[in-house]
Order: sequence, then structure tokens, then C-alpha cells
Amino acid sequence: MGIDWDSIITILRENKKGAVLPSVSDIALMNGTPYKILISTVISLRTKDKVTLEASLRLFQKTATPEQMIKLSEQEIEKLIYPAGFYKRKAAQILRISRILIEKYSGKVPKTAEELITLPGVGRKTANLTLGLGYGIPALCVDTHVHRIANRMGWVETKTPDKTEEALCAVLPEKYWIEINELLVIYGQTLCTPVSPRCSLCAFQDQCPRIGVEKSR
Repeated sequence: MGIDWDSIITILRENKKGAVLPSVSDIALMNGTPYKILISTVISLRTKDKVTLEASLRLFQKTATPEQMIKLSEQEIEKLIYPAGFYKRKAAQILRISRILIEKYSGKVPKTAEELITLPGVGRKTANLTLGLGYGIPALCVDTHVHRIANRMGWVETKTPDKTEEALCAVLPEKYWIEINELLVIYGQTLCTPVSPRCSLCAFQDQCPRIGVEKSR
């Protein structure tokens, strides 16, 4: 038997109700342009959601386009996104990204992962999140939660997020590629946690093989 993705997505959507959304999802709902989503995702790396959201909103109150961004100094951007992790490096990356978008793409965010990952500080996770939330282009963003849960549930058997993306794209219907990241991030933060997951409260407890789980609640 194959994986009943429709039932899985329905359960994950139910868990999402009333939950705190990932910071970049919030940005997308606040009239987030592809540029804002790209920049907020860069800020989000190794940074807690609350800090990411606050830092992004401070920055976007001052500037919302590449053309406006390059009018700020690196130090001004640092102050606006602090205390995001690696804020000095990210400020430099944000300026470089903005200049490249102006010089090479007429100020527009490119619509392919191949082009996006050539930008400073942009990996596949950031590229796919930008494509999905910014343009509605089917792209599967794999972060630590997606990688962990997909392997724990036995949907894939992989060692790295890039391999998980490849394997999950092969089995997950394309219509769910964009939303699966948000759904699994929320599930991973509330129930299927990295250490001692709340298996007793999980709707998948009867079907989950709990691969790699040594202790659960």
C-alpha cells in the first residue's frame, strides 16, 4: 500500500489550527513580496522565529525593495536585524543580494532555484521557500523538521536534507510541496520534537515506525 497523503495532510492541517506560524509564513501573509520572503528567510537561518519576525518587520519598515535596501549602510542593516544570529554576516549578504538583483535581474527575484542559489547566503531551503511562498511555484523546502519527521515516519530513508528533498519529491504529490514545510515545522515544534517526541499525543502513533526515536512521551 502507498502512503495516504491526503489523510496525513488533513491531520497536519488540523494540528496547524491555532498554532504559531513560522516567521516567514507570517511575512508571506503580510503582503509578502518575493523579495521580502527571500530576505526574511536569509534572516531566519539559525534564528528563532520570534526574533526573525521582529527583525524582518523592523527592516521592512525602512525598506521593502532592493533599490531602497542599497541606500542603507551595512551598519544600519545590522542594527535593524539584531539580534538575529550572525547578523553582521547577514547584513552584508542582504546588501550583496540586493545589488545583484538590481544589476542582473532588474530588481526582481529570479524564479528558479538554480538562479536563487547563486545569491550570497542562499541555499536550497531558502530558494525553495522563496519560490513556494513568493511565487506559488511548487517547491519543497526541507529544513531540520521536514528532514527529521520524513525519516522518522519512514516516508524516506536519507542522510541529508538535500537527499530528503529529492526522495520526498518522488513520493509526495506536487500539490502539497509548498505547504508541507509549514505543516511539518509546526508539527515538529509541538509534537514530533527532536528529543523525546510526544508520541502518546500523536495522531500517527499507530502507523509511525518511530525510526531513530530512543525515548518518547
